[in-house]
Amino acid sequence: MQTQRMQPLVAWRALRRLIADPSQTPEVFTVIQALSGPALQNGLAKFRKTETGQAVLCEERDLLTTLIDREKLASLGPNSLGRHYLNFVTSENISAEGLVDASEEEGEFQYMAGDLSRFGMRQRDMHDLWHTLTQYGRDELGEVCLLAFTYAQTKNRGVGVICLAGMQKLRNYYGNDVVRAAWRAYSDGKRAAWLPGQDWETLLTLPIDEVRDQLNITQPALYFDTQALPA
Repeated sequence: MQTQRMQPLVAWRALRRLIADPSQTPEVFTVIQALSGPALQNGLAKFRKTETGQAVLCEERDLLTTLIDREKLASLGPNSLGRHYLNFVTSENISAEGLVDASEEEGEFQYMAGDLSRFGMRQRDMHDLWHTLTQYGRDELGEVCLLAFTYAQTKNRGVGVICLAGMQKLRNYYGNDVVRAAWRAYSDGKRAAWLPGQDWETLLTLPIDEVRDQLNITQPALYFDTQALPA
């Protein structure tokens, strides 16, 4: 399986633009694409060995189709992961389609085909599900913590670099507390079940606390404490 060539200069330029304007989501995908190396290929190999992975690839499931069906999500129980996810994206005025648009603007999956493309897009589309489950918000500290959690899960060097850059920026506000919060998020990511390999279509229908217990996702107390510090 061919591994994407590393492009550190491309990543550096995109990272500088992202630091200057954190709202530029397409730059995130540029950095990840430029530095991911074999992370996605390794993830796919692991995914293929799971029962869920085999079913997703065989059935050619598209998680995005499930996540954009707001009527179906709204019909789920009030304590379900699906309803909590719907409440999250509604309150934040975001959508799964927004991630698709940002990644396609940077051509993230243009060099991929078949199972690799499907796995990569599925991993992209579950980003806000991870926000919902972990309770890391979309504030800058929450995004840094979720990046640390994600790096522990995926070992994608692009994700790690963005996380480190975000930590350095936030040290101006939180000092070393941001390092401690991000390290805790990384540790929690290592302890949690492997989220890219989960059957999200089923998990969306279950009570969110049950899903957190099943996946060993704990309350991010240090993030909440750090977030509450005066900036």
